[in-house]
Amino acid sequence: MQLTRRSAPVIAGIVFFAAASVFTPGALHAQSAAQQEYTPTVGQEGKDVIWVPTPQALVERMLDMAKVTPQDYVIDLGSGDGRTVITAAKRGVRALGIEYNPDMVELSKRNAEKAGISGRAQFVQGDIFETDFSQATVLTLYLLPSLNLKLRPTILKMKPGTRVVSHAFSMDDWQADQTESVEGRTAYLWIVPAPVEGAWRWNISGSGPRDYEMVLRQHHQQVEGLVRLNGKTGQLRNVTLRGDAISFTVFEPTSSNPIRRDFTGRVSGDTIEGTVKHPGGEAKWTATRAAAAN
Repeated sequence: MQLTRRSAPVIAGIVFFAAASVFTPGALHAQSAAQQEYTPTVGQEGKDVIWVPTPQALVERMLDMAKVTPQDYVIDLGSGDGRTVITAAKRGVRALGIEYNPDMVELSKRNAEKAGISGRAQFVQGDIFETDFSQATVLTLYLLPSLNLKLRPTILKMKPGTRVVSHAFSMDDWQADQTESVEGRTAYLWIVPAPVEGAWRWNISGSGPRDYEMVLRQHHQQVEGLVRLNGKTGQLRNVTLRGDAISFTVFEPTSSNPIRRDFTGRVSGDTIEGTVKHPGGEAKWTATRAAAAN
C-alpha cells in the first residue's frame, strides 16, 4: 500500500487508537493487580525449609507464652505470609518479619495494610543468617532443628531475658523453660540466660569484712557450684537462673546448726546486686566476678 500525505494521519490515528485501547487505566490496573496476585502453596520450596504456616491458634499461644507487651519488639525469622508479625502488631507491638522469598514479603506487606497495622508491622527480604535481629526482645521461629542449632550461638549472645518461642522444634540440649501444646502442635519457650560461669566474691551489707566466694558452672540456664565462707565450704542449693534474674540458697556451716541465707539478684555483666534473707532479717548484697586466669 502506498502512503500519501492524506493517508498518513489516518494510519497514525489507527495506531494511536489501538495503543490506547491496550493501555487504558483500567487495563493497566488489571495488569498491575495480576502481577501482585501471589498465593503461596503449603509445602512450596524455600531457601532452607518448605513453607508450612503456623496455625493461628498456636501463633496466639506462642505470643502468650512470651508474655508479649506493647513495650516489646518481636522479630519473626522466616516470616512467611506475615501472620505472626501481624498478630503481634494487632496487640499493639512493634514487629518485624525477615523473609527470604520476596513474593512472600510483598504479600505480607499487603496483608498488614489490609489489617490496618502496617505502621507497626514491617517486613524485609533477607537471609536470617545474615540479618541482624539482636534488637528483638521476643524472637519467634518455625525452622528445622538443624537451623535452630545453627542460630543458637547467636541467640545465646542476645540480651539476657530475651524470649525465644519455636513452633515444633527444640534446641537440642538447651532445655525449654516452658512447653505447651495447641491442637496437637507443640511450642517451646526459652529465656536467654545471663552468663554467670566463674568465680564470684561477694559481701553482705552490714556484715563486716568477710571472705565469701562462689564458684559457678553453667550449662545454659542450668547452674550449679560451691561456696566458701570464711575458709569453710558451705552448701549451695536451688540455683535458678531466668534471664538476668538469679536466686539461690546458701547454708553456712557453724558449730551448731547451719545458717540459711536466701539470695536473689540481677546479673549485669560481671556484677550481681540483690537482697539476701537471713535469720536476722534482710540485707543488700553485691558480687563481683573474678577475672579469668590466662
